[in-house]
Amino acid sequence: MLIEPRTGADPELLALITEQQRELASASGGGDGVVYPVRVGATYLVGIVNGHAVACGAVVTLDPDTAEIKRMYVRPAFRGRGYSRAILAELEELATRAGYRVLRLETGGYLPVAISLYRTAGYEPIQAYGEYVGNSHSVCFEKSLPVLA
Repeated sequence: MLIEPRTGADPELLALITEQQRELASASGGGDGVVYPVRVGATYLVGIVNGHAVACGAVVTLDPDTAEIKRMYVRPAFRGRGYSRAILAELEELATRAGYRVLRLETGGYLPVAISLYRTAGYEPIQAYGEYVGNSHSVCFEKSLPVLA
């Protein structure tokens, strides 16, 4: 899989995000009901297989030391091939090079595969933060990043 940066206006990225939102609404039984907009200032990555966008993820600044992973998604037909782990690793590398010391993320409690991915990638559970406070579906994680010399 080739991983490349894209803007928030990229049509292939927007198609992935739309699919993600539909899938999340279905997986939560409509109970989550939250639609998160494309983030201005986010750094987006898209995974390309045979010329087609199949995966995405983003990093967005929370504060000078902390960034958040957003929009992690892999099209269902391409799951189980390590693409989400590859996108996550590249996002972590971007955040480390940008000088962030901590990465946070939120996922749904109804997404056990995502929770497993984050736990095995070294993320630790934390209390809900920011816009996720009060959302009973939110499960939040955090990971410390290495400091580059």
